[in-house]
Amino acid sequence: MRQFLVVGHDAPTDADFSLDDIAGGAGRLDVLCRCVNSAFFLSHDLREDVRVHLVLGDEYTVSFDGAALRRLNPDERSTAALIRGALAEKQEAIGHQPVETSPGVSLYRMGFGDTFERVARDATVVQLHEDGDPLVDAEPPEDPLFVLSDHHDFADSEEALLDEEADRRVRVGPKRLHADHTITVAHNYLDTDGYERY
Repeated sequence: MRQFLVVGHDAPTDADFSLDDIAGGAGRLDVLCRCVNSAFFLSHDLREDVRVHLVLGDEYTVSFDGAALRRLNPDERSTAALIRGALAEKQEAIGHQPVETSPGVSLYRMGFGDTFERVARDATVVQLHEDGDPLVDAEPPEDPLFVLSDHHDFADSEEALLDEEADRRVRVGPKRLHADHTITVAHNYLDTDGYERY
């Protein structure tokens, strides 16, 4: 299982945003939508062995499970619609019990710390960071959980948790990439057994 935990610092926590302005009026939700699409889509196929967890404003987490996922299309607007649909049902999530809002999409009342604790069990935690060790020098992990941030740096509390809990801290190349592109590179690295098999 491959997992990606993406922190959306400015992401909306209410469903009252417009799907026509997800880059401006929805706290750069477009960044998170591109991360979801990069994590799941292949050409004419969907990765079923992937889960993506979007932390929204450190209040809610929307989780996508590739094994059960339906109605995901390769455009940001429809992904944003799934997130908005999840937020519209947030009152149904009680405590840490999620509500499934669409096949393969669930909303949790959890911020970063609780979500990290939930999804990091039995995973190799890999922080994707521009100051990390080169990805090419790292052995491909079993059951990786890649943790990355949106267009902002990790908050101090997030950085402290990752400093303590991450098994590895890696960078995917010499230049800063968008979060969704970083996910694509991480997939390619795993798909090729660390660039050894094509």
